[in-house]
Amino acid sequence: MIAELLNTFESTLTFLERSVADLSEEEMVRQPPGVPNHATWTLGHVIWSCQGMAGELGVDEWLPDDWTSLFGTGSTPTSVASRYPKKTELLTMLTAAADRLRDVLLAADESALGQPLPDVQVREILPTLGHAFLQVLAAHTAFHAGQLAVWRAAIGANPVAVFV
Repeated sequence: MIAELLNTFESTLTFLERSVADLSEEEMVRQPPGVPNHATWTLGHVIWSCQGMAGELGVDEWLPDDWTSLFGTGSTPTSVASRYPKKTELLTMLTAAADRLRDVLLAADESALGQPLPDVQVREILPTLGHAFLQVLAAHTAFHAGQLAVWRAAIGANPVAVFV
């Protein structure tokens, strides 16, 4: 099941990368009405989520201290590009975060996914590590990929591909 989960996650990451490939730094932070999460925030949030999931398997945090305030749950995107890392840095960090997560998952015994989620506050919704990894790597990341597709349309950018 880990291989299938990672395959889905990597397909979604490819879609995210393709969704920003043609965008300038200014376009990355455009905030059209009704579409609050711009491309920069979306990439940063997925990276932040990767760190959180890796942490559930014991990996130390690696992102800069301000990352949670910029990209964490409840953060508010802004159109001020200078507040954020550049697109190339975000894409490099996305690849590195996915690599860390992939490595820790491939090293894990699949039975570990049946263990209770260490984050007690979320355990009622996602009772096991497996539930959490499936939710975050598949559903959550795909949700944000879909948001990015809608966001591209809202800024007048052409679609990049069909997301499957």
